[in-house]
Amino acid sequence: MGDFSSLGLSDWLVKQCKQLGINKPTPVQENCMPAILQGRDCMGCAKTGSGKTAAFVLPVLQKLSEDPYGIFCLVLTPTRSLAYQIAEQFRVLGKPLGLKDCIIVGGMDMVTQALELSNQPHVVVATPGRLADHIRSSNTFSMKRIQFLILDEADRLLEQGCTDFTKDLEVILEILPAKRQTLLFSATLTDTLQELKSIAMNKPFFWESKSETRTVEELDQRYILTPEKVKDAYLVHLIQTFTDEHDDWSIIIFTNTCKSCQILTMMLREFNFPTISLHSMMKQKQRFANLAKFKASVYKILIATDVAARGLDIPTVQVVINHNTPGLPKIYIHRVGRTARAGRNGVSITLVTQYDIHLIHSIEEQIQTKLKEYPVVEKEVLKILTQVNVTRRECEIKLESTDFDEKREINKRKQLILEGKVTAGAKLTMAFVTAHNQYFPARLWESNLQLNTSRLKFQSSDVHLT
Repeated sequence: MGDFSSLGLSDWLVKQCKQLGINKPTPVQENCMPAILQGRDCMGCAKTGSGKTAAFVLPVLQKLSEDPYGIFCLVLTPTRSLAYQIAEQFRVLGKPLGLKDCIIVGGMDMVTQALELSNQPHVVVATPGRLADHIRSSNTFSMKRIQFLILDEADRLLEQGCTDFTKDLEVILEILPAKRQTLLFSATLTDTLQELKSIAMNKPFFWESKSETRTVEELDQRYILTPEKVKDAYLVHLIQTFTDEHDDWSIIIFTNTCKSCQILTMMLREFNFPTISLHSMMKQKQRFANLAKFKASVYKILIATDVAARGLDIPTVQVVINHNTPGLPKIYIHRVGRTARAGRNGVSITLVTQYDIHLIHSIEEQIQTKLKEYPVVEKEVLKILTQVNVTRRECEIKLESTDFDEKREINKRKQLILEGKVTAGAKLTMAFVTAHNQYFPARLWESNLQLNTSRLKFQSSDVHLT
C-alpha cells in the first residue's frame, strides 16, 4: 500500500490529509481513487469503517480545485444524519478551497434550502425525496454544470423502497448533464444494487472488498454470557470498569427499541454517567444536537437504536456495547463497525443471554471469527444488582408517566402516512389524533385506525429514520 501521492492526489490535498492524521489510503481508497481521478465511473463496495466517504470526497475536491464554479457535485444519501456527516467531510478536507456546501434533507425549511441552492454551492448533499421536491417546485437553481453524481450507501437507498427512489432519481437525472461522472458506493453488494449499474456508463470501474461480510482485524470482539435480568448490572459494571481504567474514552451502546434506549439513558444518568441518546422518537434538531454533543465529548456515552448503526463516523469511539444480541449478522457488523475505524483499534462487547446462543453462532460463522469471552468479576456485579434493578424500575415508571408509548404509536402512524401506506380515512383519523391527542383515548384511535388499515401490521421494524 502506497501513500496518497502515488494515487495521483495533489500536494495540497496530501498535506491536508496529513494534518488530519490521514497518512495512508485504505484499500477502497487505493483501488477506487485512481479510476475516479482518470474520469471513470465507479462502483465501490466495502465494509463500514473502510474509508468509503474519503474515497470520493478527495477526488472530487481535486477536480473542483481545477474548476471551482457552480454546483459541481451532487451526493445522494438515504438519511439526514449521513448527509450531515458527508458534508462535514467535504468541509474539513476542502477547507483550503473555501468550499461552499448545501444540505438538502427533510425536516428543514424549504424556502431556506431553496435560497441556498440558488447561491450555487460547490457541493450539494441531499436525500433523494427532498431534492426531487425542490426540482418539482422551483426553477431558481441549475445543475447543468454538475461534474459528479454520487450515490452513497446505494444499497440502503434501494432498501427504503425501490419504486419511490426510482421515481425521485428519474426526476433528478432529468436536470443533470449526460456528460458527468457517476460514483456508487455501498457497504454490501445486493441483487437490487445491480439495477443502478445502468446509470454508470463512462468506462465503469467496479471494486468489491473481499472481506465485506467480515469485521476489521483491529477490532477486539468479546461477549458476556448473562441472564436477562442481570444484563443491566453487567452494563453498569462494564462502563464503570472502563471509565476507571481510561482517562480518554467514548462508548456507543446499541439497543433494539426507542423505549429501551430512553430507559437506559435515564438509568445511566442516575449513576452519574455522561449519557445521551439517539433514536427516531426525537425531533430531527434534537438528534443532530445530541450527536454533535457526543462528537464534541460533552457526553461520553451515546445510546442508540440501529438508526445510527450505519454511516455514523466518530473516530474517537473506543467501545461498542450491544445491549442485545443483533438478530442478523449484518446488523452486528454494522453496529461494531462504529469503532476500530480506518485503522484504529477498538473493542466490541455483546451481552448474550441463554436465548441468544444461536444468534452468536450465526454471527461467528458470517464474520469467520470466534468471539472471546470478556472477563468479569462476578462478585462486583452482584454488589450492584439490586441497586441497578431498582433504578431501572424507577426510570420505567417515570417514562410511563410521560406517555412515551402513546407518542411512539403516533410517530409510527405518521411515518406510515409519509410512506403512503395508510389510507385516506386513516389520515383523517391521524390528523384528529395529532391535534387532540390529550383528549382522544388511545384505544379509540387504535380501533378507528384499524377500520381503515385492517390489513396492515404495525411493528417497530416498520419505522426508519430518513
